[in-house]
Amino acid sequence: MTTAMTRAEPTETRLALAPGSRVGIIAGGGSLPVEVADGLAAHGYSPFILLMEGEADRKQQLGRYEHVTMALEQIGSLVSTLKRHRVTHLVLAGEIKRRPRLSNMRPSLGLLAIVPSVIVALARGDDGLLKVLTRGLEKRGINVVGAHEIVPELTAAEGTLTAAGPKQSDWRDIEAGRAAAKAIGVLDIGQAAIAVGGRVIALEGIEGTKGLLERTRELRGHGRLAGKTRGVLVKCAKPGQELRADLPSIGPQTVEAAHAAGLAGIAVEAGRSLILEGPATLSRANALGLFIVGLAAGEPADGR
Repeated sequence: MTTAMTRAEPTETRLALAPGSRVGIIAGGGSLPVEVADGLAAHGYSPFILLMEGEADRKQQLGRYEHVTMALEQIGSLVSTLKRHRVTHLVLAGEIKRRPRLSNMRPSLGLLAIVPSVIVALARGDDGLLKVLTRGLEKRGINVVGAHEIVPELTAAEGTLTAAGPKQSDWRDIEAGRAAAKAIGVLDIGQAAIAVGGRVIALEGIEGTKGLLERTRELRGHGRLAGKTRGVLVKCAKPGQELRADLPSIGPQTVEAAHAAGLAGIAVEAGRSLILEGPATLSRANALGLFIVGLAAGEPADGR
């Protein structure tokens, strides 16, 4: 395998923004909105932040940038808000745990224009919603871009990224987990699977990766898992996924939870997955003896 690295090398080219461009960030939960905003600021761009009410949990860090707070039910005013603040490009960053309640939306011309699309999107599942949202925004003159285009240094490189690397038995788990993650991705169920001893033992559902790892930790002492060691968490983009939103990601909490679940390591798709808080994530994995490996992408996907 490739030589271990202390930091994921960028696998994407940074988006070239024309003079006068301004990037807005729809900020959900987690550290990704902060890393995107700080990445923009470091390159001389002043981001505009839309803090999603009840979702964004890094308000103190994001509050130093120009920002407004918006409820999901105010989606009808999204485009007018972006244009009022001269936003030309938009990044969807961070976790949004709930969907807008149509019954709580206030009637407006902007809302009436998008309600049919929202209803269709809600019926299509998470990735369908993201695709409809991004394409709807672009029809209205807002360029939707991926976090990996703004801060390409967050994307996982191909190869072993930590001091420890996968053993031969771990590669059997990686291949089994990857096949399972792709299978549930086709159904728009989730992005992750866990394999132990060459067989898949848990799939990600609506509870997310955190819940998947907690479930695996609880399973360790039961049935056919009792006495088994190692195992791998595998996260992959869904086949045909809109890559400008909801890329698979891991961070320090993922490493901690994987270790608590008794796993030997984590595998993600290179170029299609984000390593949040990169130095801290890789440092913690090294301290715990876990491996993190970037897998070559297997098929083309939507988005950039």
